[in-house]
Amino acid sequence: MSKTISAGRTPRIHIEAVGGDLSLVGWESDEILVKGDDEEMRVSQDGEEVKISSGDDLSIRVPKTASISISKIEGDAAIRGIMGGIALNEIAGDLSIRDVEHVAIDMVHSDLSLRGAKGNVVVKNVQADVSIRDVDGNVGLESIVDDLALRDVRGNVSANVGEDVVLYINPQSGNSYSITAGDDILLVMPPKANATLTLNADSIDMDWKGVDNDEDATSRVITLGDGSATVMLNAGGDIRVSNQADAGESAEEFGNFAGIGLDWSGFGERISKQVERAARRAEEAGRRTEERLRRRIKPKVNFGVGRWNWDLSPQGVPIPPKPPVSEEERMSILKMLQEKKITAEEADKLLSALEGDV
Repeated sequence: MSKTISAGRTPRIHIEAVGGDLSLVGWESDEILVKGDDEEMRVSQDGEEVKISSGDDLSIRVPKTASISISKIEGDAAIRGIMGGIALNEIAGDLSIRDVEHVAIDMVHSDLSLRGAKGNVVVKNVQADVSIRDVDGNVGLESIVDDLALRDVRGNVSANVGEDVVLYINPQSGNSYSITAGDDILLVMPPKANATLTLNADSIDMDWKGVDNDEDATSRVITLGDGSATVMLNAGGDIRVSNQADAGESAEEFGNFAGIGLDWSGFGERISKQVERAARRAEEAGRRTEERLRRRIKPKVNFGVGRWNWDLSPQGVPIPPKPPVSEEERMSILKMLQEKKITAEEADKLLSALEGDV
């Protein structure tokens, strides 16, 4: 079952309940395309406000500048390309988010993987692992039950984590980075980082040229460069600070720090494997979700676009020519949609094929 809605370039979309998995993708069209396998799928519209719910899986394409609010998802979710802001109340499964603007999440019961956010990311509670990378705004993580991997955040960072943390940052002047972990923390920064470090842990190791280790210290304040960024780390286990880019993968090379009662052998490998489970599982869940939904939708249409000739019937297998796809061909599909020569569903299928998704 599918339904097409026109609600302008900046619709407000409320996804009230999804009984299965959700695939939500932003696209260039002004139309909203909703696909589902549930005959009880409900869609209503009041101007720019659209409400959607289903007892089963949903696949939704929306204008990139749409704003999204989601009440509850019973399965997994893959969300990408939404630049109007996302607010998610609760998801029972894994959540994978790519290339978005602002994100606010109340509860994720499994893993969270986020890569590419132009605005702020605020997460209240995640019951498993979290992987966050490439964020231009601030990141606030109130409660992460298991492990956290965080890399390339340009704004401020605040996080409370139940177990291990791997943190790759380039501290920005005036920014603050505050991390509390129940177990170990590995902090990796560039050799010329400017930061004031306040460290509290069972053991503290500074793998940093020009900074001596204090074998007995469980609390230290260290100034690197001009100290213009503030980094506060509190660990229930051990803290290690390094300027080696591969520290998270090869910390075992630094050997057994017997002098401070801490065996670092295998430390980086152990926590890196734990925290990266989140990204792998969430991304795979997103791929499975979209693939299941695509298999259930079998439109029958055959026509050509430029040098492409697509057979979109259930038996047809679209095989692109060897030369790369041009932007002109992509735009020609959107133009055909705007001129009503093809439906939004047909345009979706063609764009998915162009992107290599079918």
